[in-house]
Amino acid sequence: MNIKSSQTLVEEAQKSIETLSSAEVKTLYDNNKITLIDVRDIRELWKEGTIENSKHIPRGMLEFWLDPESTYYQSNKIKDIKKMVLFCALGWRSALATKSLLDMGFKNVAHVDGGFDALKKSGLKVIVKEKK
Repeated sequence: MNIKSSQTLVEEAQKSIETLSSAEVKTLYDNNKITLIDVRDIRELWKEGTIENSKHIPRGMLEFWLDPESTYYQSNKIKDIKKMVLFCALGWRSALATKSLLDMGFKNVAHVDGGFDALKKSGLKVIVKEKK
């Protein structure tokens, strides 16, 4: 079987998407210019927390929650949204998710190089996500 590796998909996505450093994201966040979207699994949020005021849209539901024609559409997830900056743990899932949103027609979208780990190190506040 001749399939593309996940790493190849990430590398290809990175050629066509905007990637921001954690320092750039912190500046934009501090100036209220972006909406951070955490695409990690809910169990990761319970275990490690998330960035304060970020929205959680799990990678597996991203396209469905943001598609107005989907039965899973979540209008509240993108109401009053600014530039969407996606992050995951290290930046691989968010690269693929960003590419997917561009393919859907979203324009103002980017992802964070280094993901959640880099955002924590940049000084953004981490909050614990409560289990519901």
